[in-house]
Amino acid sequence: MNKHFRVSSIRQRTRFGCDVIKINKSFWEFCAKLIGLAFSCAVGITFLVLGCALPQFNNWWPMFVLFFYVLSPIPTIIAKRLADSYDSPSSACVELCVFVTTGIVISSIGLPIVLAHTEIIQWGACGLVLAGNVVVFLTILGYFYVFASDDFDYSMW
Repeated sequence: MNKHFRVSSIRQRTRFGCDVIKINKSFWEFCAKLIGLAFSCAVGITFLVLGCALPQFNNWWPMFVLFFYVLSPIPTIIAKRLADSYDSPSSACVELCVFVTTGIVISSIGLPIVLAHTEIIQWGACGLVLAGNVVVFLTILGYFYVFASDDFDYSMW
């Protein structure tokens, strides 16, 4: 069981007569990290939507980077599940998955630049989409940093 979800078995009776279960401090730290990740992802998606929906831009082609947001963590999840040790420097599976993830991230940065260069979207929309890309990919990186503990097991998926 994950250490973040342990509930101590100490029950206290309040002065009003109801029982209170004390929750471990690490649970609240975990919740704060998860809420922070959700907020930063919402900020990144907001930049993306602003790059598409503002009246001066009004072009929804940059929304295709959402596919890259969904695809980018998949190779890392596969590598963590299939590789013997993610920390070993010579695992071919890990190296391939890092290469594929890098290609996905670079493609998500290149798509709005190519769309702006061919004048399908404006450069202001490209800037907003790139800002959204940076925020969302840092959020994905933060997700893997938060869940990098040894207690979190990918085999339960």
